[in-house]
Amino acid sequence: MNKEVIEVQVRAVVPLDASFAVFLGNTDKTFVIYVDEPVGTAISMFMRGVTKERPLTHDLLANVLMAFGARIDRIVINDLSGSVYRARIIVVAENELHAKKLIEIDARASDSVAMATQSGAPIFVARAVWEAVDDMTEALEEIEKRGSSLTPGEEQAAPAETEGDEFEEDDEDEDFDLDDDDDEEDSALGR
Repeated sequence: MNKEVIEVQVRAVVPLDASFAVFLGNTDKTFVIYVDEPVGTAISMFMRGVTKERPLTHDLLANVLMAFGARIDRIVINDLSGSVYRARIIVVAENELHAKKLIEIDARASDSVAMATQSGAPIFVARAVWEAVDDMTEALEEIEKRGSSLTPGEEQAAPAETEGDEFEEDDEDEDFDLDDDDDEEDSALGR
């Protein structure tokens, strides 16, 4: 993995039509990744410290890591192919003898950002990715002026944009009649 990295923070999460725009950056530059709705909602909830009745998937994974004496040390967005970002979650595990082990896990950038936000771990971007992305600082400032960004305590919509980060929407509407399936199963079982 490329060791030249830049630290970034989640600057804003903006709801779009069926997805979210997550703005990542620092004082020098901001870029955006597009994530699916459940992950965008989770990142937003983690940023705002929303208490959940039941653990979300990212909470569950963090709880499993903790049960095994591991924690997320950091995440690195290390690759950009077209509009798809790839990342690595760096996990540190310590055993009963206090021996530490460093583990790199390949992951979607969206899930990695959610896990980092959930656990308070730092987010890094490989320099090659940093240099390849467009600076979206002005766009974020414009969204913030309009009051459209989702920041701690605010929830307002922004205009729809395109998606990325391996998010594909199923355009086909399928109708399922559960009763028909049960009747066919009952017939097959002789009921």
